[in-house]
Amino acid sequence: MKTLLLLASLFSINAWALDLPLKPNLESTQIPITFTPNYDFEGIVALNNCSGSLIQLEGMNDNNQALVLTNGHCVEGGFTGPGQINYKKPSTRTFTLLTPTAGSAGRINAVEIVYSTMTNTDMAIYKVRETYAEIKSRFGIRPYLLASQRPSENEAIEVISGYWKRGYSCGIEAFIHELREDRWTFKDSLRYSRPGCETIGGTSGSPIVRAGTKIVIGVNNTGNESGGRCSMNNPCEVDINGNISFTRGHSYGQQTYNLYSCVTTTNEVDLTLPTCVLPK
Repeated sequence: MKTLLLLASLFSINAWALDLPLKPNLESTQIPITFTPNYDFEGIVALNNCSGSLIQLEGMNDNNQALVLTNGHCVEGGFTGPGQINYKKPSTRTFTLLTPTAGSAGRINAVEIVYSTMTNTDMAIYKVRETYAEIKSRFGIRPYLLASQRPSENEAIEVISGYWKRGYSCGIEAFIHELREDRWTFKDSLRYSRPGCETIGGTSGSPIVRAGTKIVIGVNNTGNESGGRCSMNNPCEVDINGNISFTRGHSYGQQTYNLYSCVTTTNEVDLTLPTCVLPK
C-alpha cells in the first residue's frame, strides 16, 4: 500500500505509510491520463489523507445515522497491527461530501469508528452525527448502497476518488486467494484489469462501484508500486497452493459484502453474532 511520506510533504496532509492509494512515486505526482472527471461524485467523500464514500446498508431507512466507508489504514491513529481491530471507538473526524460534479457540498461529522481492521480485509466504517435525511435536506446528497452480494469476475467497475476528485474505469480481473503486504494479509481480494484502474496515492478508501450504478461492492486499498515481493507498497499474490507471484502495477481492492454477516436486524454492526466472519 503506498506510503504517504512524499504526498504528505507536498500537500501537508496527515497520513501513514501502507497502501497504494497513499503515496504516489515521483512519476505519479502528475495525474495520469487514465484519470477522467466524467464521473458522478454524489456521495463520494474526501478525507484529509484518503478517499471514502457515504454508504447506506440494505434495509436502513433515512432516519438512521449515516455511515462512511474507507480503508482501515485510513483511520486516525495509524495502522492497526495484524489481528487488531477498532470497534465502536469514539471519533470526532470530519469528512467533506462531494457534489455530483466533485464540488464541496459541505462537511459531516463522525461520532464513532463502528469497525475497522487491516486483517483479512482493509475496511473502516464510520458512523456520523447526521442522518441520511438530514444530509439529503442540508446538502442534497444521496448515499451509495452497499451490496450484500459477492461481485463477479469480469464485472465492470469504477473506482472514484474523493481525494483527487477523479475516477477510474475497468473490470474485476481476478479474485486473489491471499494478498500479502509486509505484515498484513488480505483474503479474497479483487485485482483490477488494466488499462483503466492504475490507482495512485490518495485513492485509498475509494469505493469500488458497480459501473453505471450507485452500488458499492468493495473498497480500493493497495497495489504493487515497484515490482517488489510481499513488501510495503509491493503486495504479492498467494494462491491456494502457496505459490507466490507479484507484478509491478497491479492494483487491488477489498470486498465489502462480508460486513452483512455482522449486521443485526436493526442495522447495527455486532461482532458477537454467530454469523459474523469479520476479524474480532
